[in-house]
Amino acid sequence: MKRTLLLLLALIMVMSVMAGCGGTNEPAEPEKVEEPAEGEETAEEKPAAAEEPGKQDGVLDVCIASEPQTIDPALNSSVDGAVMIHHAFEGLVKWVNDGEGNAVLAPGMATSWDVSEDGTEWIFHLREAKWSDGKPVTAQDFVYSWNRLVKPETTADYEYMLDMVKGYDEKALAIEAVDEHTFKVVLNNRTPYFEEICAFPATAPVREDIVEGNDKWTFKGETYVSNGPYIMENWEHNAKITFVKNPEYHDAANVKAEKVVFHLMDDNNAILAAYRSGELDFAENMPTEEVPALLASGELKVKPYVGTYFVCFNTKEAPFDNAKVREAFSLAIDRNFIVEKVAAAGQIPAGGFVPEGVLDAKGADGDDFRKTGGDYYSTKPEDYAANCEKARELLKEAGYEGGAGFPVVEYLYNTSDGHKAIGEALQNMWETELGVSVSLQNQDWAVFLQERKQGNFSIARHGWIADYNDPMTFIDMWLTGGGNNDAQYENAEFDKLVKGAKAEADPDARMKMMHDAEDLAVGKDHIVAPIYYYTNTFMVKPNVEGIYYTPLGYFFYDQATGY
Repeated sequence: MKRTLLLLLALIMVMSVMAGCGGTNEPAEPEKVEEPAEGEETAEEKPAAAEEPGKQDGVLDVCIASEPQTIDPALNSSVDGAVMIHHAFEGLVKWVNDGEGNAVLAPGMATSWDVSEDGTEWIFHLREAKWSDGKPVTAQDFVYSWNRLVKPETTADYEYMLDMVKGYDEKALAIEAVDEHTFKVVLNNRTPYFEEICAFPATAPVREDIVEGNDKWTFKGETYVSNGPYIMENWEHNAKITFVKNPEYHDAANVKAEKVVFHLMDDNNAILAAYRSGELDFAENMPTEEVPALLASGELKVKPYVGTYFVCFNTKEAPFDNAKVREAFSLAIDRNFIVEKVAAAGQIPAGGFVPEGVLDAKGADGDDFRKTGGDYYSTKPEDYAANCEKARELLKEAGYEGGAGFPVVEYLYNTSDGHKAIGEALQNMWETELGVSVSLQNQDWAVFLQERKQGNFSIARHGWIADYNDPMTFIDMWLTGGGNNDAQYENAEFDKLVKGAKAEADPDARMKMMHDAEDLAVGKDHIVAPIYYYTNTFMVKPNVEGIYYTPLGYFFYDQATGY
């Protein structure tokens, strides 16, 4: 059956999640706001001042995060890194602007593809395209890159992203370069979200002659050879990464932003000051105490974000190797207080792990996985006292009545005012309600990611954003030995359910297995404590137009004008 990707269907997918790419460095926004003194104007009462336009120097300056851990497509596992990779590389499928600021899927390196009736054989027809150094992009580049992703030696967190491809278990993928412009893929079974996988950064092509034997190939513009709309001009570590338009890109004529500079900052006050001074045209991560006023003035914009902010427990280390302890810590969290007084940017208290806005069996017909599955914790304010009572009873059953004998544990978070504010709120709740002592420790983003991955923590902040619109993107990260399984979770029954769902063709049976898997990992084993479902906040100068976005968390700047 001949088929090209239908933009209309992709738009329906995106708009469906707007009602409700991986880990994230997004801060949890602001801490508790003091009530105004009598006679003092509130932020809502103050007239919104007209924001000054940006510097308009022909350079788009943005700040979405601090120093990325990596911008290697195969090795990256964070949203900020993914945004940068999307601007430098293009996969078989890509994201484009629908004209209304929404990112929708469209043909990328592949102009079209044939799909067998059973959905298992895909033949991609590649366009004539070049790498940034002028060499042709070929089907063999995709064969190399996909095989590299799943090779154990690569140690890619996202190696399981291609587990639907036949031969994955043997690390011998059923993929083939039929000729220079034809790439063939054979799947184990029909995979509803496979087109989205083909747009995911980890499946983008890289060049074998550039990558092999050079683990620092991403550090310099000369070796960061790419096939997307931009090339790296320079990376000043812990300062900025500069991208300039790629003259070899197949659609270069339609790339409007000539230069995009990613400023690397983790001091939210400095970010706001840079935005106010005109140094930045676009910024995320505002100071926590400024967010309410910025929202009220309209300067801080809010976008939907399909993801969950949560606490991750190290299930291999005492005392959190005990499910009763994990459940007690989760029940003692006042999610409404955090959402209303600490984060305060429209987030939704989380009663489950898979967030609202993720499709269930009926897909675009309106089914929602979270609403179907229900909550594991009551998020009603009036139920918090009962939750805490149950938490204390569970802690007693675990041998720590009133917190007696419970060791001092550490809560790990990456440096950010927002994460710190949430950590302090959690610390207070656990100490007040459970009688335990919790210390706080922050680390730089790249170090934090590595420490959490290696299990060097007791409890840690975490956030997970959907990589594609399907519950599997939240469920399969907890498979035994998985690259993103920071909880170090091992459960053979859970693994069986997830693998069964991956092999199941019937939509209803497939979804039931994923509901059962979440019930086990979150509802019974309590490996994480969900706190809230994300929103994405940002500021952009009023003269800047053309930036587009997907609720998976990616902003795209190639169509930006007016700066």
